[in-house]
Amino acid sequence: MADPRERELVQAVRADLAAIDPPRSCCREAERAGLGAAAQGHARSPAVARLAVRLAEGTPGEGSAEPPPFDWSGARDHCRAAWLRGRFLSVGSLSLGAHGAHLELVVPLEEGETLRRRLDETGFRLSSRVRRGRAVLTSKRTETILSFLRSCGAGASVLEIESRLVTRQLQGHLNRVLNAETANLERSVASSARQLAIIEQLEAEGLLGQLSAVDQSVARARKDAPEASFTELAATLGLSRPRVQRAFGRLESAAAASVPAGE
Repeated sequence: MADPRERELVQAVRADLAAIDPPRSCCREAERAGLGAAAQGHARSPAVARLAVRLAEGTPGEGSAEPPPFDWSGARDHCRAAWLRGRFLSVGSLSLGAHGAHLELVVPLEEGETLRRRLDETGFRLSSRVRRGRAVLTSKRTETILSFLRSCGAGASVLEIESRLVTRQLQGHLNRVLNAETANLERSVASSARQLAIIEQLEAEGLLGQLSAVDQSVARARKDAPEASFTELAATLGLSRPRVQRAFGRLESAAAASVPAGE
């Protein structure tokens, strides 16, 4: 189930874009063309419906007529941005989840390749596929999605999305680090407990004193510092870490040799 806060944030992005009032008449016409059916009373939200009304003010029939086709090849960058904004508000969707952002634009099949090419020309590479007879253009790349929304004119809401995603990435990284540290600690505790049990067995059987001075000093150091790592024990004893590890190997072998076969 989607986080209500994330749904609200997506709604804020759409409201942010729908609230833009293009100052140039060419951009107003471009955005109205991008809205397509939404410009003729088929908007998916009240915010987009109000935008369609604002854009239609002063046009013949006050928006009842179909917007004229948009001349992409002859349009300037600001008009292209306005058209893409209208297209996103009309046929686009945005979702935020545990794995990042997801952008979709769902258009009639015959428009899919044209829209993909136009997005590609403006630097936004989206994948394309067919779903239920419709062309679906998608992106799951956070940088691409945020850049697209910024180019459409979204402001504070995009900053909030970026902040949310960065926070989530940091939390995920921190959780992975903590999980790794916890696993390492659990292994260290289990290893130390096993070593202490071996040392106690050798002492009880009177075998510890028969081992080398190095092995005995390592055993005493482990008893004095059950939680210490091999590196810390090596530093305390003035030995190398490999020598400490080999000493524990000999202690374990000595304990195993003292157990009669079959036990």
